[in-house]
Amino acid sequence: MTTGSSSTSSTSGTSNTGRPAVADGGGISTFKGQERALRADRLGTGGLLLSVLAATAPLMVVAGVMPTTFAVMGIVGQPLLFVVLGVVLVLFSVGYAEMSRHVHNAGAFYAYISRGLGGTAGAGAALVALVAYNALQVGIYGIFGFEVSGLSSTYLDLQVAWWIPALAAVLFVGALGWLKIDVNARVLGVLLVIEVALVVIFDIAAVADPAKEGLSLHAFNPDTLSGAGVGTALCFCIAAFLGFEQAPVYAEETSRPHILVPRVMFLAVAGVAVFFALSCWALTVATGPSGIVGASQKQSAGLLFFLTESRLGGTFTDVLHILFVTGMFAAMLSFHNVVARYAFAMGREGLLPQAFGRTTGASGAPGTGSLLQTGVSLVCVIGFAIADDKPTGDPTAPVLHLFTWGGNIGALGVILLMAAASLSVIVFFARRGAARAQAWRLATSAVAGIALLVIAVYTVKDFDVLVGAGPDSSLSWGLPAIIGAALVIGVVQGLVLRSRKPEAHARIGLGNEAFQLDKAAESVS
Repeated sequence: MTTGSSSTSSTSGTSNTGRPAVADGGGISTFKGQERALRADRLGTGGLLLSVLAATAPLMVVAGVMPTTFAVMGIVGQPLLFVVLGVVLVLFSVGYAEMSRHVHNAGAFYAYISRGLGGTAGAGAALVALVAYNALQVGIYGIFGFEVSGLSSTYLDLQVAWWIPALAAVLFVGALGWLKIDVNARVLGVLLVIEVALVVIFDIAAVADPAKEGLSLHAFNPDTLSGAGVGTALCFCIAAFLGFEQAPVYAEETSRPHILVPRVMFLAVAGVAVFFALSCWALTVATGPSGIVGASQKQSAGLLFFLTESRLGGTFTDVLHILFVTGMFAAMLSFHNVVARYAFAMGREGLLPQAFGRTTGASGAPGTGSLLQTGVSLVCVIGFAIADDKPTGDPTAPVLHLFTWGGNIGALGVILLMAAASLSVIVFFARRGAARAQAWRLATSAVAGIALLVIAVYTVKDFDVLVGAGPDSSLSWGLPAIIGAALVIGVVQGLVLRSRKPEAHARIGLGNEAFQLDKAAESVS
């Protein structure tokens, strides 16, 4: 390694972190130094963009999220909601991307929040991020197992319990987590390109063969967004965007993070917004705006496949079913990589045991963080599998709960992190006397932060609707409380660290920069 970010001092002694310095015998980084840094120059624009977009699971959104939102909320103007959210998230990205030019850390959200709001807030954000992305990941394992089980029954006449393919996916994704990220990016890229192409083919087919109302633009009419369900519909739709914010997580593994990370973020959020808005509109064209809610309530997650069967034939629909599964696999792999890197960053800065802050020697991947995510997933899937063996009256309840509970817990956590990051951007530049120079970026961050807080409030308020529970169910407050508990525990950890180890507390969010400071101090001494 020749990069300064991963080098250690060439002199022996003790660093100002209290950890012993390691001699490298002539300017080449030692193994310990390499363990503290992710391998640089691993990702270019294409690999980073594909890794980020894979987490959005476009086919899962079009086949799952969109029909569910139409059916549950009864709002025809869902395509317009994707446009509105796209604008909000572009505004968020303006400040977030500018922050990424100054902070390169695999802990992205919590690193940014630490720089603006302090190490204690950063510690709270770190645990929220770890819990939120783990929840998103394990939730997808549930729906993945359910879909594979259904495909096995339909096409192979083989009855397979949902948890068997789910556990197999956990182990396979965990194995890939040990490999180089560029290998993972190629896997993600192939799956992503194919499923996007199939959705585009459906969009074209729907436009070419519309329902009796023709190529109606009624779904983009603002009047379609009137009613009490708009806030909750926003909660459903914003979950479809989750993934674009992950670009800074890979900053340490790119050759030019100050250029590539902002570029990928804007490409991702703009591309996702346009793609989802058009695909959602295509659904309304295929059924007719007046029939989309009824069709969604009747077909549920089968709506897209029902529409492709009549327009594109059985073979295309069969392939779409398979790509639905592989798209979920791509999302699982993407979220796994993010969780592993958050764990790596937290271990490197003392928020998790030091073992998590080391990379795998052969690949430079955050191996211990990968094992953590695999372990959490195994425990959750096995727990729901055990629940599946108990007579509940609904054999699909455990797996569907795993998906809806995990997905909405994760979405709430990420929304709150984005809102906090917006505030942190403002404070970060204001404290450095750059408020005037960055005025328009800070203004966009403020608008985005307020909008995200409003969505977060609706998410908590209507959590019973989001997870399909009754208004008096304990789930309506118990599940959001998981994110609240993570925040409280993280903040307490930060306070304890500030009291007992102030030097370690001061380094929260610094990442590789902390080791560069150590090296400079040791060179002077």
